Amino acid sequence: MKPKKVTVTAAAAIVTCLALAAPAAAEPSGQASSRRTQIDRAVATYEAMQQYLYVDDGSSLYLERYPLGAEDREYSYEWPFSQAHIATLDLTGMAGREGRLYGDDLADREVGQERYWNAGGGSTGLPGYDSYPRAPYGGGGDMFYDDNEWVALADVQQYLATGDDAALARAADIFELVVSGWDTDPSHAAPGGVFWTQAPWSTDRNTVSTMPGAQLGVRLYLITGEERYLDWALRFVEWTDQYLLAPNGLYWDNIKLDGTIDERHYSYNQGVPIGTYTLLYEATGDEQYLARAEAIAAASYTYFVEEDRLHDHEIFFNSIYFKNLLLLESVTGGHTYRAAMQDYADHQWNEVRDPETGLFPVGGSATELLDQAAMVQIYATLAWPNGRVSILY
Repeated sequence: MKPKKVTVTAAAAIVTCLALAAPAAAEPSGQASSRRTQIDRAVATYEAMQQYLYVDDGSSLYLERYPLGAEDREYSYEWPFSQAHIATLDLTGMAGREGRLYGDDLADREVGQERYWNAGGGSTGLPGYDSYPRAPYGGGGDMFYDDNEWVALADVQQYLATGDDAALARAADIFELVVSGWDTDPSHAAPGGVFWTQAPWSTDRNTVSTMPGAQLGVRLYLITGEERYLDWALRFVEWTDQYLLAPNGLYWDNIKLDGTIDERHYSYNQGVPIGTYTLLYEATGDEQYLARAEAIAAASYTYFVEEDRLHDHEIFFNSIYFKNLLLLESVTGGHTYRAAMQDYADHQWNEVRDPETGLFPVGGSATELLDQAAMVQIYATLAWPNGRVSILY
């Protein structure tokens, strides 16, 4: 089944209508109160991130953590920056005036994001984001495919929200980078998969470098109708399911070139497949894909929520996990996963947050930009109108 191509005008118009309608929509008083709470918490968490972690030197960049350690570099790496970028984007998705307040901040994140852009290309010759800012703000660094995929998925979200053609074009460029990271050596154990990084010190092929590429591919297919995106997405999914899907229905982390598997279960490695299969269902109408998304969600809910493992995992992994669960519930209905996300958000606010600074110092010492940005994302997307969550990654 061919998807309906989403034009720039249509994408912007749809979300504009949602934004205009949301404040007037009748909500149960408890739900409206909860959204107000999430907005207030998102704003407070963001303000703390800006106060303690933003570097006000004209670079539009951030610190890695606050306070800095003796060995820390001047600015954060790309992975934490990307999450601060996405946190700001998620703030703009809040309904009405609250969301509109962050347009200038999002423009500043876009400036900072480009400090990492390596137009000359990495080891595969294609451009992408380095792991550290480039001159004059730093010396660049190795490219990581997952770092780039998070930015590309955010670019798609921005396109769907605003019709930003430049964001869509950048997402398409990054997809080509991801394809260039596909393992083409048939002599390897489990040939295929997207390498985690271009760095010579790792040859792992990961769930988190392959499945976000699939999610990106389906998104681009839904927008453009180009079959090549869907073909690659299915190739990514089939490889991950063949080699990294565990008997318990959850995904392992990575596989080495000798076939050794890292069998740890991380929450974001479950979230991205949930989102990918949800989008595959939307792209094709094939019920088997929705059933797969629901099965992974149920298995992961048992493992992480019912068996109380969420708090053993990093906040920034859990934010990606929960946002993909919201994407699933935008199709299936229900509120089981939103309720779990709400409970987690409440726990972090009450038990982890420092009320004096507004920071989330996991472990009781320094606050990582990754953690603070992830909590902004969690509170902001919990505040989103229900009709908007379908554009989340």
